[in-house]
Amino acid sequence: MAYAIEMLNITKDFPGIRANDNVTLQVEERSIHALLGENGAGKSTLMSILFGLYQPTSGTIKVRGQEVRITSPNVANDLKIGMVHQHFKLVECFTVTENIILGNEPLTKYGTVDIRNAKKRVKELSNRYGLMVDPDARIEDITVGMQQRVEILKMLYRDSDILIFDEPTAVLTPQEIDELMHIMRNMVKEGKTVLLITHKLKEIKAVADKCTILRKGKGIATVDVKTTSEAEMAEMMVGRSVNFKVDKKPAEPKEVVLKIDNLCVKDLKGLPAVKNVSLEVRRGEIVGLAGIDGNGQSELVYALTGMEKVESGHVYINGVDITDLSIREHADKGISHIPEDRHKHGLILDFPLRENLIIHEYDRAPFAKGLFVNNEAIDEYSDRLIEEFDVRSGQGKDSLTRGMSGGNQQKAIIAREIDRHSDLLLAVQPTRGLDVGAIEYIHKRIVEERDNGKAILLVSLELDEIMSLSDTIAVIHDGEITGIVKCDETNENELGLLMSGALHKLGGSDHEEA
Repeated sequence: MAYAIEMLNITKDFPGIRANDNVTLQVEERSIHALLGENGAGKSTLMSILFGLYQPTSGTIKVRGQEVRITSPNVANDLKIGMVHQHFKLVECFTVTENIILGNEPLTKYGTVDIRNAKKRVKELSNRYGLMVDPDARIEDITVGMQQRVEILKMLYRDSDILIFDEPTAVLTPQEIDELMHIMRNMVKEGKTVLLITHKLKEIKAVADKCTILRKGKGIATVDVKTTSEAEMAEMMVGRSVNFKVDKKPAEPKEVVLKIDNLCVKDLKGLPAVKNVSLEVRRGEIVGLAGIDGNGQSELVYALTGMEKVESGHVYINGVDITDLSIREHADKGISHIPEDRHKHGLILDFPLRENLIIHEYDRAPFAKGLFVNNEAIDEYSDRLIEEFDVRSGQGKDSLTRGMSGGNQQKAIIAREIDRHSDLLLAVQPTRGLDVGAIEYIHKRIVEERDNGKAILLVSLELDEIMSLSDTIAVIHDGEITGIVKCDETNENELGLLMSGALHKLGGSDHEEA
């Protein structure tokens, strides 16, 4: 059997943690091989070793049967290994073509950068693989899904034929995920080999041939995807059976906590993004906001948290108008916020974990005594949250947040925001990048918060998550609410029509648009 990649008995130690413990991975040529594991199981570390970002403590790597030492990403590129990282490495003010050729610029005979021919090649590759990317577009002007395609083109431009995707669907809409799966299959038809790091069992079943499962740094098994069920893979990954269904009793909504009244918000370009949105969320209920990405959800959330100026309309918390208050004042009035972008709005990456966990309350008791911090109280609080939410990192509360896996960064934010005694939990993509075990736990905690009398507004691109957690679902399309429906009275088909704007259903009456 011909293997494109063999990683034999790989061990990788970091201070305080063994990230990979004697792991063996064998990937057949011209196949899609998934790497599955909990947050912090060692998947990204293993692939970073293959890409030359880390050196293994021990073990052997073979590429196409030849033993190699991959000492840097440049060596990986020379071996035709490419990687799309979970957090893209693009220069926002550069064009697509400029990003793709960066570090590998073709020159004319006069010694200048040959942009014209580079652009032509980018266009050809884009068409060949069905990527549909505009070579002249600036990164800051294109969607996250398109930015990912630029990362794919960077690999293809360098003639990579072993392609590593690290959590590629964490930031994509359902439609973009389907398109990416199609692109991966096309790559295999063209003779490429794909390594896919993911938590999403549904995607593994849809696209992968084989799957290697890691748990706490150890290789558990390599299975044939066609003959292995999602439940079996989940149990191997977590070490116990996983309940995919959210258990919750019917909601008992009480008084209104959040009231949005005819809210209008503009986007960064000054165009209307939220158009006369009105919505209420009551204590003891979960209202899910469903919609295709880019239909005003982000701007609505920014307005609710004070990050974006409101053009007109009002936001009330417990009857108090907070429309024009600062970000800090919004939080102080009773809003906890799990943001959609954990790096931009959720964490200070160069702070240790303990400081990120008390970021809202650092200047208040018990974490502050007058002008001085109370380190004992901070340590005690951090240790409790880390244990309760299973936040894994090499040096515990003293770990630099930047060095943690994306999933564990997310768990840290969720721990901090759920533990705050707020009246409203604004949960935006709360389980993005989390494994099935962590998702099960976070969903359970969100339902507990509801049952303890918190009002919850859940904003998610995952329709399964919206339908399994919400009591009421509001659908947003093109900045407007196209439907408000009870969760137990709707289905995916109706929600899909509302999300596309083909159907309106408000206040119990519905009509199709002409």
